[in-house]
Amino acid sequence: MPGPVKTVLVGCGWVGQNRHLPVMRKSGRFDVIGVIDRRGERAADVATRLQLKHHAQATRLADVPFIGEADAIVIATAPMAHHDIATQALALGKHVLTEKPFTMTLAEGEDLVAAAQAAQRQLAIVHNFQFARSTRRLMADIASDRLGTITGIDAVQFGNPARRLPEWYEQLPLGLFYDESPHLLYLMRAVAGELFLRSAMSLPGSNGARTPARIEAWFDAPLGCPIRLGCNFESPVSEWYLMVCGRKAMGIVDVFRDIYIRLPNDGAHDTRSVLRTSISATLQHWLQHVTSGIPHLTGNLFYGNDEVFGRFASAIEGDTQKLEPIGAQRALEILTLQHAIIDACETRVPA
Repeated sequence: MPGPVKTVLVGCGWVGQNRHLPVMRKSGRFDVIGVIDRRGERAADVATRLQLKHHAQATRLADVPFIGEADAIVIATAPMAHHDIATQALALGKHVLTEKPFTMTLAEGEDLVAAAQAAQRQLAIVHNFQFARSTRRLMADIASDRLGTITGIDAVQFGNPARRLPEWYEQLPLGLFYDESPHLLYLMRAVAGELFLRSAMSLPGSNGARTPARIEAWFDAPLGCPIRLGCNFESPVSEWYLMVCGRKAMGIVDVFRDIYIRLPNDGAHDTRSVLRTSISATLQHWLQHVTSGIPHLTGNLFYGNDEVFGRFASAIEGDTQKLEPIGAQRALEILTLQHAIIDACETRVPA
């Protein structure tokens, strides 16, 4: 395809405005020709501020006068609308990149995969943190055997309910879990290979909300080591970590800060080794506040979104292998895990 991919963004909420639009406009590989939102005034405001050619308020893409100019549709709406908008876009012959979670049901996800194949169009999902600088450093350490044989993987989420959250999350299965768990699941999958749920349980929230207080799930994978997901949705702080234990060292991805720390095996855990661990962790943490903190402050820390959009553009241009980690089949795989956890969870009332 000659020239930049002509793209329309559907959904002008926080993610659309602060992640998708800045990445596309900086990349040089996209020409954002317009935005669509259910709030006409918001679409108009975004188009005016960014000097975009078009904007519209619509629920049917076919009703949008400029939709014929687009090569691709980027979906940043609430999850409940993903299937409908993607189906419409594929029927109009557009390539589609959608936010996570993929769809609301497995049937919807399977339908989208089939529709993309029938339309011979690219369908991808924003699984971005696997391409963040911190995760890439972890993967490089694993590839170079700096961690040694992997003995366990833990993905841990602490969420403060007072932080900025979408207004619609309580409408989802298990509430916030459904919206946020794809990130941790695809990160674990990137390290361990295909995941298979072994068991899962949840504890109800203290306020009767659909989002539980805790969810814990265990997985099997070809890697052959224990793999655990732990979510705490009633925490006083918000922190996400991916931790990979090896015989030589432990690799820790601080997802929100885009910081990677490698801690050496501390052997007998004597005073000297504990001090060494403390110094190493502290130095790595603060040094990377420079490399990640400055881009964060200047609005240029995109947590791997730039790689997602680059791969999407490459797939549209014909290099479809680039799409594998964010393609339709991977999206369906993570969606399947989400629903397996939901189906397996046993709600247990704390004593």
